[in-house]
Amino acid sequence: MKLQDLVDEIKLEVFACGILESELDDSNIKSVIQKEIRELERYWDESTFITVPFASCIDTTNFEHVSIVNIFRASGYGGADEATGMVDPVWAQQWMVFSNLGTMYNLQDYLLNFAAWNTMSQIRNTMSSELGFEEDRHANKLYIHANSYPSRITIEYIPKINDIEEIKSSYWIDVLQKLCVGMIKVVIGRIRTRAKQSGALWEQDGDTLLAEGLAELKEQREKLEENDALCAPLKK
Repeated sequence: MKLQDLVDEIKLEVFACGILESELDDSNIKSVIQKEIRELERYWDESTFITVPFASCIDTTNFEHVSIVNIFRASGYGGADEATGMVDPVWAQQWMVFSNLGTMYNLQDYLLNFAAWNTMSQIRNTMSSELGFEEDRHANKLYIHANSYPSRITIEYIPKINDIEEIKSSYWIDVLQKLCVGMIKVVIGRIRTRAKQSGALWEQDGDTLLAEGLAELKEQREKLEENDALCAPLKK
């Protein structure tokens, strides 16, 4: 969705496509949208992936993100390990079994070798965490520990939202729209209740809009907090 499309939908819902009087112009509404995008980042949990050359310390100065979720090897133990040249015995045996000349001969030996190899990997990981990472947000550095050094590493992260067009999910578009509608009603309600007319034949709907907006914002925020992904890192 484009920014102007969301502006038009908000005007449709709150101001009946401009038929009702509005104290806000498009630039004011866009400011509210940007404010709510920033609030949405607290709950945003859709991760994306990027593969980069491996380094024990990666500079994240130009890497806009809310948090880093996980780090993976770009290639697994399918064949020779990039650093040690070790071959996964089960991976090697499967090609022998399923080839035209393949047999089950010595498969038990391969499985026993794999069990020993896997046990050694687990012991090694208890002594030093494989692909453990720590991020220094102040220095814009990402530190990665690896037992063997791959040529490339894949980072799973929560991206920072700078523009509405970066939001691809219809679920999050709907959440953003509801937050914006509630905040617009609060803003209009504040404006219309700033001064009260005495002895007028009619009254503004400021109190109604203010109450509606506060209730809608509260409802959306409660839903977001209840459904917040607890498996995602805390966003500092």
